[in-house]
Amino acid sequence: MENAVVSREEWLEARRALLAREKEHTRARDRLNAERRALPWVKVDKDYRFDTPEGRKSLADLFGDRSQLIIYHFMLGPDWQAGCPGCSFLADHLDGALVHLNHHDVTLAVVSQAPLEKIAAYKRRMGWHFPWVSSFGSDFNFDYGVSFTKEHLAGETVNYNFTDIPPAEAHDELPGLSAFYRDGDGTVYHTYSTYGRGPEELIGTLMILDRAPKGRNEDSTMDFVRRHDEYEDKPKDGACCH
Repeated sequence: MENAVVSREEWLEARRALLAREKEHTRARDRLNAERRALPWVKVDKDYRFDTPEGRKSLADLFGDRSQLIIYHFMLGPDWQAGCPGCSFLADHLDGALVHLNHHDVTLAVVSQAPLEKIAAYKRRMGWHFPWVSSFGSDFNFDYGVSFTKEHLAGETVNYNFTDIPPAEAHDELPGLSAFYRDGDGTVYHTYSTYGRGPEELIGTLMILDRAPKGRNEDSTMDFVRRHDEYEDKPKDGACCH
């Protein structure tokens, strides 16, 4: 046991001190969120096309009848046999949010480079219902910094998360999240992207574990995670985004 065992009065004193820090963190998060919303926007000029269960769609089409679009860049490459366990862990948390987002003028969609039939098969296996489309054959994943060719990975550096990193630290597919806005004229703007651990707050399980006595209890980021139908199988396959 590493934690001290104290009286209730001593615990309350320590807890009140931590509460002050927690409130400080909440206020700092609110300020950061305001700065995020205040970022300048970039007009999307390229005509990206996606394969969807309803046929070919443009980026603007993915909004549906809403003005805001959040895209999760899910690691599932054209030649992958299954989705990344880490991305799958995050995706387990999306379905319950859909009704709330949709009624708040936000469309959530997942995008992968894999062909639509491969996406559909993995989606059935996982039992998910959120919109998931394919960017196969387009520049979308490459332009938004989550897919890399063999030529990219053979170079000296790869740009990921707005930083040049060694190719040995990269992968042909990496995770991320991007936000877009569509105005009344149908013009689409890129407003925000985040990568690496940036989308972590979408994973409610981690937020709960952060309140548990042992926390995340991990030796490396999310090393305990399995696809939700693989927890009986102890070995990991290594195809994770971390």
